[in-house]
Amino acid sequence: MALKNTNKVETNVYEIEFDASKEVFDAAVEKVYRKEVKKINIPGFRKGKAPRSIIEKMYGKGVFYEDAINEIIPEAYEAAIKEANLVVVSRPEFDIVTIDDNGVVLKAKFFVKPDVNVKDYVGIKATKEVKEVTDEDINAEIDSVRARNGRMVEVTDRSVENGDLAVIDYEGFCDGTPFDGGKAEKYSLAIGSNSFIPGFEEQIIGHNIGESFDISVKFPEEYHSEELAGKDAIFKIVLHEIKKNELPELDDEFAKDVSEFDTLDEYKADVKAKLVARNEKAAENAFEEQIINTLIENLEAEIPEVMFETEAENFVRDYDSRLRMQGLDLNTYCKYTGQTLESLREQFKPMAARQVKTRLALEKIVELEKIEATDDEAEAEYENLAKAYNMPADEVKKFVDASAIKADICVKKAVDFVKEKAEITK
Repeated sequence: MALKNTNKVETNVYEIEFDASKEVFDAAVEKVYRKEVKKINIPGFRKGKAPRSIIEKMYGKGVFYEDAINEIIPEAYEAAIKEANLVVVSRPEFDIVTIDDNGVVLKAKFFVKPDVNVKDYVGIKATKEVKEVTDEDINAEIDSVRARNGRMVEVTDRSVENGDLAVIDYEGFCDGTPFDGGKAEKYSLAIGSNSFIPGFEEQIIGHNIGESFDISVKFPEEYHSEELAGKDAIFKIVLHEIKKNELPELDDEFAKDVSEFDTLDEYKADVKAKLVARNEKAAENAFEEQIINTLIENLEAEIPEVMFETEAENFVRDYDSRLRMQGLDLNTYCKYTGQTLESLREQFKPMAARQVKTRLALEKIVELEKIEATDDEAEAEYENLAKAYNMPADEVKKFVDASAIKADICVKKAVDFVKEKAEITK
């Protein structure tokens, strides 16, 4: 098998011719014959026992050619691509040039990775703003933990206040007539949650247990039910119970219950440290996004549309995998959301384009700065993947090629390189 010639058809499109020798092709034909003969009935022979020459005489000499060519294409094509030193980014289109006594000559047409240029990637101007952690931030974080560890208790000595849980019966009327979906009994409504139409929850405030009363509301103009949109309504309410979330005392015992610390001061210090780390990470992510945005702006390349389509398809497959982890699948998701696979692909197109452009820019920087990955770094990455997928590193190596691992490491190093060389305003 050998590359015969390489031809650039147009920008980022190449065509190659490659061949397989007579010996290789004959061996492929023989292999296909042995597999297919079991299904063939020829008069005078037991099923599966007809000689190849008889079958070819009856159905034509090329009866096994198509399958034989499919048999040899993968290895022959890969060898030709390697010899041509091309990076293919699309599915190839194959054609048969000749089949004769000398073997078979094939042609493949495909898109290749584009030539790119990245301007001014050293000294990119970017801002890095780390939000200061205030006492209010610390208290808000602790209050959210208190809320999660609170307990609901009944309130009998006052009327409803904002933040309470009101247990009510309600029935809605428009023009004096009840409407569908407007009635419930013993419904637990969190006052202040804004889960009901505007004005509803506010009018529960101030009422006492056992009261029956009416509230007046107006449905939003863009309400999901066209029959109710923009209409005035009266709801008849019966208030059965008032409950509130009783928060634990903010003391050392609380700290012991919700953390590994013995005192409230230690717990607060830990909360502050975690908020500082979170803000640092958020600032670093925002800084890196600025860097990537600038790289994309400075990228010069004619990128084949097929690269964006392929990456969008990768996003779709990844989304399907995540849905399956939640017990769903893509078809079910599309059915309930009214989307189609095509609309989902279009939805992912902008992210796919950004991903492709980012990768191309960073790979160019890897090339220009001669960034490399060591074997030790590759081994460490294999170990990380092994932990992430809970499988032995040797098993991971069967699925992920070392060259791909090293390429990803180099891209990460390119990001670090550009960040280190950036002009940062803090």
